[in-house]
Amino acid sequence: MHELAQLDHEYVWHPFTQMKDWLAQEPIVIKSGKGALLWDAQDREYIDANSSIWTNLHGHCHPAMNKAINTQLKKIAHSSALGLANEPASILADRLVKAAQVNAVGNPPLRKVFFSDNGSTAMEVALKLSYEFSRRTGSPHPRFLSLEGAYHGDTVGAVSLGHIDLFHKTYDRLLFKTESVMAPYCYRCPFNRAAPERADARTYRKCNWECTGIVAEKFDQAKSEKRPITSFIVEPSMQGAAGMIPQPDGWLKTVAQITRDNNAQLIADEIMTGFGRATNPCLESAPIFATQQEGVTPDFLALAKGLTGGYLPMAATLTTQPVFDSFLGKYEEFKTFFHGHSYTANQLGSAAAITSLQLLQSPKSINARAQLYKNISREVAPLWSLPQIGDIRQVGLTVGIELVRNWRTREPFQLAERAGIRVCEAMARAGVLTRPIGNVIVIMPPYCTTRKQLKKIFNTLADSIQATLPIT
Repeated sequence: MHELAQLDHEYVWHPFTQMKDWLAQEPIVIKSGKGALLWDAQDREYIDANSSIWTNLHGHCHPAMNKAINTQLKKIAHSSALGLANEPASILADRLVKAAQVNAVGNPPLRKVFFSDNGSTAMEVALKLSYEFSRRTGSPHPRFLSLEGAYHGDTVGAVSLGHIDLFHKTYDRLLFKTESVMAPYCYRCPFNRAAPERADARTYRKCNWECTGIVAEKFDQAKSEKRPITSFIVEPSMQGAAGMIPQPDGWLKTVAQITRDNNAQLIADEIMTGFGRATNPCLESAPIFATQQEGVTPDFLALAKGLTGGYLPMAATLTTQPVFDSFLGKYEEFKTFFHGHSYTANQLGSAAAITSLQLLQSPKSINARAQLYKNISREVAPLWSLPQIGDIRQVGLTVGIELVRNWRTREPFQLAERAGIRVCEAMARAGVLTRPIGNVIVIMPPYCTTRKQLKKIFNTLADSIQATLPIT
């Protein structure tokens, strides 16, 4: 075993990992990367097919990103945001606000930015601001609604918004109660009357939009109980940790309007979907946020993961002027937002994020993303021939491939069978790295990934499925 692997086994506790299984085999120890490629401590080459857990946008060791960080490092790495401002964070806030603008009538625009460290803290900020804004504007008992299968982070507040028992049930006694409503999971929706086909279930579904009707009913019920919903939390376009569950076109706009009609706040968790991950780059506007694609302005927009292009841990929560104004007052009124982090508005992260945004908004990047979108669509299509695949869901530059025991009945594999894990382990042995979500294989490559590399990703996936899950 490599000496670095030995050190890992001796001292490191990994996230979302059964460490008994981890300690039973030698881990892959990554030592370097360039573009869409990674190399381990034994000089084996891999394609990074999930962008290092959904974070890397432009590729590893990108010269512009490296230069931005090195240039900032020669000035200063970090100074406190408590009582001080700094150059790159001020510039970044301005550019994020401008990048997030939506041509939507009647909704106040996003105008203020609160920086933090990661996706969980971005959602924690949104949750706390929403809670206190509700109280200060006439709702003494704020009530939160999110989707079934929701995952919004691992801090206690963010976990309270989640509804995945496998992740969250253990902590029940630490959490506050929130409400849930069905997610628009077309492939497994009880209201979808269509028989399974060899196509994305959103394209052949037969329903009457019961999913949006149920959201409206939930708001009405809460109002009749005289305990109205004050905030609705969604991942726009696609629920990530729930299993890459995509929303049909129009769902987000409809539920956003329902939320507005009930004087509730909309919290958009774009930790995963932001910065071009879940939008169609072939559209003329080339939106970088999923909310923009449907013309929706949320009251809170939570960003992380791709914010710095996958280079440094940083997050941001954008909100509106009315929310900001509700925290203004005399010192002795103590209306201050009492929340913060040691590395809030970190200069290195801000410098990286500014450069990442510049790259994203450049014609070269927009064209590259459009080509990647088309290439993914072409390369994933042959997978429909595999009977072990029930649904293939592409949203922007993200794909979820759901493995099933029988595609005609949608019969799933049991989680204990580790079907997704075994397929990904086989892929790793063949030089392609990604992680599953249960029975769903996630393909989310960096934007620099070539057609040749995509071919290898999807060919390796097909070979690994057939070798690991043979038809009996």
